[in-house]
Amino acid sequence: MSPIDTLVNSTIRPDVRAVASYHVADASCFIKLDAMENPYHLPHHLREDLAQRLADVALNRYPVASYASIKRRINDKLGVPAGYDVILGNGSDELISILCMACAMQDRRATVLAPTPSFVMYQRSAQFAGMDYVGVPLKADMTLDLPAMLAAIREHKPALVFLSYPNNPTGNLFAEDDIVAIIQALDGFGLAVVDEAYEPFAQQTLMRRLPEFNNLVVMRTVSKLGLAGIRLGYMAAAPQLLTEFDKVRPPYNINVLTQVAAEFALDHVEVLNQQAAALRAARADLTAALARIPGVEVFPSAANFILIRVSNSDDVHAKLLAHKVLIKNVSKMHSVLANCLRITVSTPEENSAFLDAFTASLAA
Repeated sequence: MSPIDTLVNSTIRPDVRAVASYHVADASCFIKLDAMENPYHLPHHLREDLAQRLADVALNRYPVASYASIKRRINDKLGVPAGYDVILGNGSDELISILCMACAMQDRRATVLAPTPSFVMYQRSAQFAGMDYVGVPLKADMTLDLPAMLAAIREHKPALVFLSYPNNPTGNLFAEDDIVAIIQALDGFGLAVVDEAYEPFAQQTLMRRLPEFNNLVVMRTVSKLGLAGIRLGYMAAAPQLLTEFDKVRPPYNINVLTQVAAEFALDHVEVLNQQAAALRAARADLTAALARIPGVEVFPSAANFILIRVSNSDDVHAKLLAHKVLIKNVSKMHSVLANCLRITVSTPEENSAFLDAFTASLAA
């Protein structure tokens, strides 16, 4: 064994060495339909205005650590209830990590619980924080198995339950009554974290219900709304909880360019909302087109992506890559996703190009 291998083995945790890195595919020269991004740019005149604002940023100074101005815009424009505030993260990924670090106990192993399959960062963040992770399988039709969730909550007494709403990678919305039942089952010992990353496309939210439940946390990101490149997430909860979470947050976790870009975008949020509406319409068109193709099973989606099942997902995925179309092959994530592919909804032009390549891939 080489000296560096000996050093790695003696200093890096075995479970970290054993896990694979989070993989992001190279999308150069591809039609990129794998990452649930908004394909639309800001209008040209707004980009010019934004460029001037960014040019005036004091890059030599640290951000104002309270982030008061951007939080005020989020509270005013994105439906945070009166009397509630948010804390910010470098994307929702950092917020998930903050939650896990804040809830990981030093005297015992705390537990994170979530339906599975769901967003992979719930499990990874739990592991890296030194928490146990319990995944409760979805039903074969991708719906939530509420009795199994409640049984797992009774057995494991989780500190955190993550609920992706809509769920990634399946795209469906769990019933709100089921989520409320989970929140109530956790009362007194655990937090329910409702991850509303795709709220602009679902048009459904539990944010309004924060005053009803002290143990509810609502988390969102501006990535899917059209600002994936600036990496900004936010979460709202009871003020006493936010106070504790904020102690774990790095003091300058949102850089000044992100802050200014987000403030500018929220000042023009109607443009982003119009783009979301266009993508909702495109989702309906793409769903209908896929459903007309023989041998393709299409699952209901309230997100900006669509989950489908084909007879051989690996073969179709490889052929789409040959056509320079990049989608997500999720078939290996969980047995319930066997032969499933996830397609991001894009512009009419890119959706049409995907359909042509997809049809050709099935026929080849």
